[in-house]
Amino acid sequence: MDDPKGVCLIIGAGDDTGAAIARAFARDGLTVCLVRRDRHADALEALAQSIRDEGHSAVACPADARDEDVMTALFDRIESEIGPIEVAVFNIGANVRFKLTETSARVYRKVWEMACFAGFLMGREAATRMLSRGRGTIIFTGATASVRGGSMFSAFSGAKHALRALAQSMARELGPQNIHVAHTIIDGAIDSSFIRDNFPNVDDLRDKDGILNPDHIAQNYVMLHHQPRSAWTHELDLRPWSEKW
Repeated sequence: MDDPKGVCLIIGAGDDTGAAIARAFARDGLTVCLVRRDRHADALEALAQSIRDEGHSAVACPADARDEDVMTALFDRIESEIGPIEVAVFNIGANVRFKLTETSARVYRKVWEMACFAGFLMGREAATRMLSRGRGTIIFTGATASVRGGSMFSAFSGAKHALRALAQSMARELGPQNIHVAHTIIDGAIDSSFIRDNFPNVDDLRDKDGILNPDHIAQNYVMLHHQPRSAWTHELDLRPWSEKW
């Protein structure tokens, strides 16, 4: 399955935005390697198969992105068995909502591990391989919480703020080495299964383009990968026209 165009690794290849990003990069000609935790292995393989059914290359790679040894082994396996990682996308959400007094240390730590520490592991391992080739794209998915801490989002905001800082540091360090590091701020509700199940007015919002379309988010990620380095974007805001900001 060695693909001369290389690999797009997606950490957090969920059913909605992650799946859209995977399909977009697969259609762009890269082999997509899809990562979620082991308990989502069946859904991950189903996504990979749907991409293969379209005539593209996809591999399901169940793994815990918070485990350093697992992540190192994953990068080694992909590079040796599938192809060079040209794009690495960190798309883990970890959005939780708790009152401060009801946020346990375990919850706060777990959210940080998922939304920030795992991003550090992916970024470090991707950079290690990309530096040797002198090229690559690393994209981190952020949120409104990356720039504004909301009430009852102390854990999520703390992790997303930290992820944004990580992306900035990486961009300044790796940009001169021809590695494009970008951070997106997804500011608004995404047309996802969670939103459709919990909000009654999704159809109306969709008709008015008032909700983020996962496919349109994915198109922007592919655009970031193809940007010429004379005009790289580091931080990209994506929100519906109707979103207040």
